[in-house]
Amino acid sequence: MKPRTFLESLMKRIFRRRDRAEAKEEEDLEAIAAKEQKMFKYETLMAATRNFSPKQRLGEGGFGPVFKGRLEDGREVAVKRLGRGSRQGGREFTNEAMLLSRVQHRNVVNLYGYCSHADERLLVYEYVPNESLDKLLFSRRGGGGGDEPEVGRRRVELMDWKRRYEVIVGVARGLLYLHEDAHTPIIHRDIKASNILLDDRWVPKIADFGMARLFPEDLTHVNTRVAGTNGYMAPEYVMHGSLSAKADVFSFGVLVLELISGQKNSSFVPNAEADSLLEWAWKLFKKGRSLEMMDPTMRSTAVTEQVAMCVHIGLLCTQSDPKLRPHMKRVVVILSKKPSTLEEPLRPGILGSRYRRRAHGTRGSSYSLGESSSGTTSASNSTSTYASTSNLNNTATTSTPTTARSQTPHSEQHSIEH
Repeated sequence: MKPRTFLESLMKRIFRRRDRAEAKEEEDLEAIAAKEQKMFKYETLMAATRNFSPKQRLGEGGFGPVFKGRLEDGREVAVKRLGRGSRQGGREFTNEAMLLSRVQHRNVVNLYGYCSHADERLLVYEYVPNESLDKLLFSRRGGGGGDEPEVGRRRVELMDWKRRYEVIVGVARGLLYLHEDAHTPIIHRDIKASNILLDDRWVPKIADFGMARLFPEDLTHVNTRVAGTNGYMAPEYVMHGSLSAKADVFSFGVLVLELISGQKNSSFVPNAEADSLLEWAWKLFKKGRSLEMMDPTMRSTAVTEQVAMCVHIGLLCTQSDPKLRPHMKRVVVILSKKPSTLEEPLRPGILGSRYRRRAHGTRGSSYSLGESSSGTTSASNSTSTYASTSNLNNTATTSTPTTARSQTPHSEQHSIEH
């Protein structure tokens, strides 16, 4: 009985500490709310959403439904109502509210405020009228692999190259702000198409900060639990829990390649050349055939030099070695300046593969300015090996993250934490 008594005593102490920590987080949040006037009364949100009417429901997020509302001052809002009694949902609520309370950028969703009432937890965002990017990018396809006629026409109309390029640039600027210009650097940890919202002018906004983490400027990386979405997570983060801003850079690279191809990395259909979207993009690039991965629905509007440049950027951002990936500041410079030369990308970090990292050829590409955040010469002779992750899904705990958007359905979420 003694070991059991000791264990019970230990567990009680752990839970007491955790409860105290959570209580302090809520006190901190309330202090911020009082200072910045972001705390909403529960009755105000009840009135704004017509008592959370089913007719006002916009969708289902990872931790509960999202409702459209109108405040007394006329502002349209999206109110995320976290599941009652959810301990994890409560943590995500506190995390997202504290991180976003001082964040202000054109390409980051605006948090108007929050409400904590009894066992209710609510987050109040600006209402973003257009759909989340994934709904437009990965629309339903017909049996022959192409878009169904009506869906295809809609994709051609709404997702031409100009709009996709503007999304790439906007997300890059939003990430640069989070990594370098926010009050404390923020790593999002879950950059993906369903977490990019498009406003009434089609300006992209990064959403869903439930998994985001503050990142002290004096650190190169931190070791932490793995939380993110399959297909977007950097290999060093999945395998070793090593988190840095370069994990967001990797996710951004995946997003860029998805925008160009119109295909989802996590559900890529293997072909004769590759088993994954990243491998396919890299092999086509090595053969000088990058444009072949272009989504057919945007071919008529594509600026081929920009498409080729963005494929190159996507591959640089998804390189296996995080030191070789560019910082977001350099990515923004590449997207903003006149063409110059980009270094050769090495093979992307594809989980479950074992390979020798080496440069293939010395040719450069004429796209952009600026030096690389790290050179490829010294790395070209080193070896990077990642263990197979074939059993990863057996050890991971499947969960769904909190969502900062109004349109993404619950079924779209497939994040993992372990």
